[in-house]
Amino acid sequence: MNFDDPALTAAVQAGLDEVEGRLREAVDNADPFIAEAAAHLILAGGKRFRPMLVLLASHFGDPRAPGIIDAAAVMELTHLATLYHDDVMDEAPVRRGAPSANSRWGNTFAILTGDYLFARASDITASLGTDAVRKQAGTFARLVAGQIAETAGPRGADPVEFYLHVLAEKTGSLIATSAYFGANFAGASPEVTAALADFGEVIGVAFQLSDDLLDIASESTTSGKTPGTDLLEGVPTLPVLYALASQDPEGARLRELVAGPVAEADLPEALALLRASDAMGKARATLDSYGAKARAIVEGLPDVPARRALESVCAYMVSRTA
Repeated sequence: MNFDDPALTAAVQAGLDEVEGRLREAVDNADPFIAEAAAHLILAGGKRFRPMLVLLASHFGDPRAPGIIDAAAVMELTHLATLYHDDVMDEAPVRRGAPSANSRWGNTFAILTGDYLFARASDITASLGTDAVRKQAGTFARLVAGQIAETAGPRGADPVEFYLHVLAEKTGSLIATSAYFGANFAGASPEVTAALADFGEVIGVAFQLSDDLLDIASESTTSGKTPGTDLLEGVPTLPVLYALASQDPEGARLRELVAGPVAEADLPEALALLRASDAMGKARATLDSYGAKARAIVEGLPDVPARRALESVCAYMVSRTA
């Protein structure tokens, strides 16, 4: 994390250091097994994007106001809890370069550890006031509703519109609340707070769409994504959905390959066809539209260093797949 403004960079980094300590404190438990399982993903690291956004949004008000560090910890604990559950549902063997909790301790313990993290997040939220509890509960409801919708499938809805809706619920909702909490606890105006929440939801969807594109566009693991992982697992990401919706006769072989999990032997062909397809261009255009929408929101914010930092976040989300 490095913004153009050195003072802002230092302030956000100092805040993230405080958040890290708060996270470890939150999962500490007299039972060493619970403490180890709950701290498993915290110690594995991660981008800490949600706490960072809480801290950046707080710079539209008083970033030293009470509650901001706790709010940032709540957002990351909630996110981590969902990862424990996601890994069980996806049967994922690895998370953040380490064995996933479910592969190490089994599904039951992974689910219960996720529940424990949700409980710890709720406990901290209670100290932030009734409005924060209501906001967090509403966010959690959206997140779970998005997961249910994804599991149930489109059921007649347009697959692309449905997918973007699921991303807004599953990913955008928590990132929106991260921005909202930072601005709200810092005492930013209601208009600025609402705009930052809107930004968070849009950039949250863009964040996932850029991951979709990286799964196909990256040539090596330097991006942090192993090319074709989603294809091998049969995850219908946006480029795949656009490919399946195409009626172009030249895309018949691609549609055949990506109609389900791609066989490992067919992965090089599937990647090559997708990279050269109109579907990839449409997916990039969709990502660009979300980036433009996020930039438009940022342009209406007060002209402070944090606004320029958010502009760099927008640029990064779009450029990382170029």
